[in-house]
Amino acid sequence: MNQLRPSVCIDAVFEGLPAGEAIQLVRKSGISAFEFWGWWDRDLAEIELARDQAGMQISACCTKFISLVDANLRDQYLEGLEASIRTAQRLKCKTLITQVGDALPGVSRSNQHASLVEGLREAAPLLEASGTTLVIEPLNELIDHAGYFLVRSDEAFQIIDEVNCPNVKVVFDIYHQQISEGQLIANIKANIEKIAHFHAAGNPGRNELTSGELHYPSIFDAIRESDYDGYVGLEYWPLNEASTGLSEISNWFES
Repeated sequence: MNQLRPSVCIDAVFEGLPAGEAIQLVRKSGISAFEFWGWWDRDLAEIELARDQAGMQISACCTKFISLVDANLRDQYLEGLEASIRTAQRLKCKTLITQVGDALPGVSRSNQHASLVEGLREAAPLLEASGTTLVIEPLNELIDHAGYFLVRSDEAFQIIDEVNCPNVKVVFDIYHQQISEGQLIANIKANIEKIAHFHAAGNPGRNELTSGELHYPSIFDAIRESDYDGYVGLEYWPLNEASTGLSEISNWFES
């Protein structure tokens, strides 16, 4: 079996803490990678310094939040992506996470799907030239993201097939997809080559992986049995003391 590589989303697990402090706490937990959301409102020099002092990797960060389903915003999206790629290269980060935007009222779903695919096709040369992987993110609409366009993983995987670029894949958020569709292990195993990043949290509540209805040992075993070699991002809001909980999850995660 492959050994999974954990990463900690500092914006969730250590929400409100300065980035440098959060990164040091991740390192003390025994985990050697972290991720965060928007780069454009962060002190990147602080993040770089803390990363280097702790000897860590940045597993992922986000692109600017511009809709891909709205063709009228295509140029803005690509400009934002170019800036995000430059930042990712500066940070030595190989993966960018992109949301796709909310569904547009009065526009057919097929047209929005087509806009999403075409936008990613236009982004492909930028990604290939830079060696960056862009991962699209399906989200649940029942609890956290009402009105969001891309909800189910099957449509996300269909989009990847249509774009047909090795640098465009899916971030499979186990928490979101448990709410949206279930059948987690079957969907992961059938589409693992189209997944370049995972997110994980307990459900219900989006808390520690050890809480709720999801049996993460079984899910992680299914991923380990594949050829997947990316990260699993711990993107949850802790119920208990964050550092202690992370250390416990780290030990269990890698077992």
